[in-house]
Parts: sequence; C-alpha cells; structure tokens
Amino acid sequence: MSAEFWAGYISGAASIILGNPLDLLKVRLQAAQPNVPVKDAGVYLSSAAPRLSTIVTGTAVPILSHGALNAILLVSYKRFEFALNKAWSTREGNLSAVWLAGAVGGLCTWTVSAPTEIIKCRAQASSPTISSWAIARQIWTTFGLPGLYIGGSVTALRDCIGYGFYFWSYELANSHWPWPSTTTPRDSSRAVLCGGLAGIVAWASVFPLDVIKTRVQTQVWHPSRKRIGALRVAIETLKKEGTRAFFQGLTICSIRAFVVNAVHWVIYERILYIL
Repeated sequence: MSAEFWAGYISGAASIILGNPLDLLKVRLQAAQPNVPVKDAGVYLSSAAPRLSTIVTGTAVPILSHGALNAILLVSYKRFEFALNKAWSTREGNLSAVWLAGAVGGLCTWTVSAPTEIIKCRAQASSPTISSWAIARQIWTTFGLPGLYIGGSVTALRDCIGYGFYFWSYELANSHWPWPSTTTPRDSSRAVLCGGLAGIVAWASVFPLDVIKTRVQTQVWHPSRKRIGALRVAIETLKKEGTRAFFQGLTICSIRAFVVNAVHWVIYERILYIL
C-alpha cells in the first residue's frame, strides 16, 4: 500500500507541474469574457507576471492535496469494484463495474477536490498573479469553510462522471493491449498510450461541466451582490456565447490530458517496480 501511495504521489506531483502551463491556459480560456479564440490564447499567459513562477501558478495546493485525493480515489475505487464484481459474479475488469467504481471513487474525492479546485482556479485566473495561500486566506476570511466549496456540486458531478470514464477507458485500452505477465517493468509505450487516451476521454466527457465549474469559481465576488450558481452560469453562458463557449480550451485540455496522464502512468509504473 505504501509503495502504491508514494508511486501515485510522486507521479501525480510530477504530472501536475508538467501540465500546469497548459492547465493555466485552459482555465484562462474557460473563464474568458467574452469568448476568445484559441489563436489569441497567448494573451492570457502573457497577462500574468512574466516570471518563471507563472509556470507553477496554482500548483501548491494540488500537489499538497494529491496524496489524500489519490488515496481516497484508489481505495474507494478498488473496494467498490470488488464489491460490484462479487455482487454481480463478474471478473475483475468488467467495464460496467469499472465505470461505476470509478464514478464512486471520483465522487468520494469531492471533499478534497472542491477546495483544491477553487483555490487553484482563482490563483490561475488572477492577474496580476496571486499566490494560492493568499487566495485561500481570502476565501476563508470572506466566506469561512463553506467558501472552499463554492462550485462544489458541479465539481462533484464532474469528478463522478470524469473518473468513471477515466478508469473505463483505461481498462478498455488495457484489454486490447494487455500487459505482459513478467517481472519486468511494463512497456512504457503502452502506459503512454493507455494513460494518454484515458485522460482525453475523461476530459472530453466532462469538459462543459468543467467550463461551468471554472466560471462559478472564478467569478468576481461583490459584497452587495449574490454569487451566481452553476445553473445560472450555464444558462447565461449559453444565451450570451452559445454552445461554443462550453468547449473553449478543449484542444489545449486534450493535449495536456494526453501528456499528463501518459507521464503519470509511466512514472507510476516505474516507481512501483523499483519499490
């Protein structure tokens, strides 16, 4: 268990840092008002302070919370998949059980992912750049604990559906490209392909929800005006910008998803083999 934890933590931290520049761009595209073409996306990166620290903007909290999130996800996923296979008398790897177990696992991460997401997104969308710690203090001072769960419902829905498709697509890819039953480390090319494809499928399945989540969490807060909820954000976005707005940044996100998840699985498998 400790080997899996550290392999997951180290690989996750590495993938977070590697993918953050594209994640930063994705968040700024999603939060853009009005709709901005992808060809102008560089404006959103250049609008932040032109320092090397911009590359890691918003990574502090995701890296620190990754251990807890990963542990909750994997434990809940494994246990629920085992329970489903036992109840249905199916073998491990049944795709229906995998999807449902992944969805439950994603839902269980909500307590950690919701606070992480709001701090990360507000830090990434800030201009000039504000640190994650300053964002966290601001939210806590203004709203208290409930403030960390602004946009929590849509975050939970996104994670539930997204992780369901993530584990499902990874298992599906593995079933068509099975690992060799040897004591050597798994073929890196297979980890790259399966992990990368799983990342793309997962994000594509929930991207409109992610856009809504980002806009809910990065909205400007006025003391005299009530915060806008996810449903109203979705309706107003559709009316003002059309359906295209719900896919703003999807190309960037897909590239990031493939790279990040491919690297994650390669590092994870290698570290697990070493440990």
